[in-house]
Amino acid sequence: MSLKQDLLKIPNLISLIRILIAPLLFGFAFLQMEIWFLAALIFSGLTDVLDGFLARKLNMITALGAHLDSWGDFTIYTTMAICALILWPELTQRELLYYTLLLFSFLLPALIGLIKFGKLTGYHTWSVKIAVFVTFVGYISLYSGLAAWPFKLAAILAVIAGIEEILITFTLREERTDVRSIVAALRQRG
Repeated sequence: MSLKQDLLKIPNLISLIRILIAPLLFGFAFLQMEIWFLAALIFSGLTDVLDGFLARKLNMITALGAHLDSWGDFTIYTTMAICALILWPELTQRELLYYTLLLFSFLLPALIGLIKFGKLTGYHTWSVKIAVFVTFVGYISLYSGLAAWPFKLAAILAVIAGIEEILITFTLREERTDVRSIVAALRQRG
């Protein structure tokens, strides 16, 4: 199947929408539109859930889709980090340790994957799925003023997930997508 045909599949288009939401998020941040920023961020989180669900349900799982999903995650998480500094600099400074842990737990595995394989990895591990969910909840909870503890929990879970992704990268001989855990990576290495 051609790249164009894969790109036009509904789950892949939804992943692409998530990537294209990033400039909108930056616009809301620069205009200090906190509510609109958080609403657009929640929408991007819903697209992250929806693309994978539809890919499985419609039997439209593709390597391009796995990579688009990873690129979307990378784009949105980078945007979230930068926009937090723009919108809530004092609050981000107060939670700097957890903010930094989250940032490095996301960037370091991506960087190691880029160095080893020359591309962003798309493992979609269970630990990352849990960490991503808790991070979205924690980020919204922190920056909407509800509570800080979910953000702190998210940082801890993200570090664990990041370590697992790094171990998977070191374990695999070639880049693969949808490696659900380090145990699965060890089995695939055979």
